[in-house]
Amino acid sequence: MADEPLVLGIETSCDETGVGIVRGDTLLFDAIASSVDQHARFGGVVPEVASRAHLEEMVPTIERACREAGVALSDVDAIAVTAGPGLAGALLVGVASAKALAVALGTPIYGVNHLASHVAVDIVEHGPLPEPAMAMLVSGGHSSLLLVPDVTHDVRSLGATMDDAAGEAFDKVARVLGLPFPGGPHIDRAAREGNRIAIDFPRGFTSGRDLERHRFDFSFSGLKTAVARWVETRHRAGEAIPVADVAASFQEAVVDVLTRKALLACKEHEVDHLLIGGGVAANSRLRALAQERCDKAGVVLRVPRPELCTDNGAMVATLGAQMVLKGREPSDLGLPADSSMPVTLVQA
Repeated sequence: MADEPLVLGIETSCDETGVGIVRGDTLLFDAIASSVDQHARFGGVVPEVASRAHLEEMVPTIERACREAGVALSDVDAIAVTAGPGLAGALLVGVASAKALAVALGTPIYGVNHLASHVAVDIVEHGPLPEPAMAMLVSGGHSSLLLVPDVTHDVRSLGATMDDAAGEAFDKVARVLGLPFPGGPHIDRAAREGNRIAIDFPRGFTSGRDLERHRFDFSFSGLKTAVARWVETRHRAGEAIPVADVAASFQEAVVDVLTRKALLACKEHEVDHLLIGGGVAANSRLRALAQERCDKAGVVLRVPRPELCTDNGAMVATLGAQMVLKGREPSDLGLPADSSMPVTLVQA
């Protein structure tokens, strides 16, 4: 177990029921059951719907992960589960399931942080993390810049979103443009046909004074409002909305700010590796601009493949395996589901 612990990870922080199985730093299988289609007609995630979906999908997803990985539950050395942050009801389903497995199997349990898990998952893609590394996590609920000396123990917050997260802004702008939920993939697709410099949308927290007070923080609420007003003005004037140009210009404003601040953090903290994770990390323009700017700055960019950027069980299992490998003490069986778990608390 010490060299290559077999860890089963459970992720239920939002609308994906994820179960991953990792042996050491090798991903054996990652099973996901998404309830996104159930939320689409509401234009966003409905917590009660998500919780019920987790209840229905938990056992079948665990069974599928074990079957495809070729392991039995009795083979598992440890259970890891997202303890927070996330939707309270959704987290409770995952934590309760993990506790039941840990008791039944007689294995240790690790309640881990959702955000730290997004950082850890790159280990199964690109190998051990440099220590320290800079991590930028961008998703529907989070936009964070983190200095990570040790992903199992020491994660430091440099900055975060002060209002709308990047993924949330994508969803809201997609709605304005009449694009489906979730908005990120549809805006990314539309933007490929548009002009990135057609409209000069604002870049939040990038002026001199803002950089003094919010050097590594993000704000996308003003950008979202600017897009909505731009579209509304043209609607009132009876003009056609150039959806592709709006999507491309909005997307460019978001990824410009994200990559600019990430590289600034790398420079000021003398870190030469940048890791990008979270659902928005699947965005093609973010990946391209980050690579371009990292190459110019002499920074190594690490981004997991798209399916490992969105919420998944593999990331939880990976962090759990690292906990075992580094000799971290397991969590107590009384570990809570903490919807507001701070990123600096890696383990519950």
